[in-house]
Amino acid sequence: MIQKTYFKTKDYCKVKFILDIEHAETVEILGLNSDWQNSIVLSRKKDGTFSGDVSLPKNIKHEFKYLVNKTEWLNEPDADIQQPNEFGGNNSVLVL
Repeated sequence: MIQKTYFKTKDYCKVKFILDIEHAETVEILGLNSDWQNSIVLSRKKDGTFSGDVSLPKNIKHEFKYLVNKTEWLNEPDADIQQPNEFGGNNSVLVL
């Protein structure tokens, strides 16, 4: 799930990522701001979900994927669109 919070006087949007996946020990986000090398690690909550808040520039498309347990790539079903990537799969895309 994705929750977007826009600010009238700011040039960024606060995005909350929430992922509920049973077999996960770790969940990271890669690709935001075109950075596929440095991940954003989501925090595990008491209810077993993973979440994290990220401020992202507005008026830009942001491609990303979740990396679960350092081995499994997942897309966000609530992303604005899915876009083909160079590996024959798709990336999730936020349009802010």
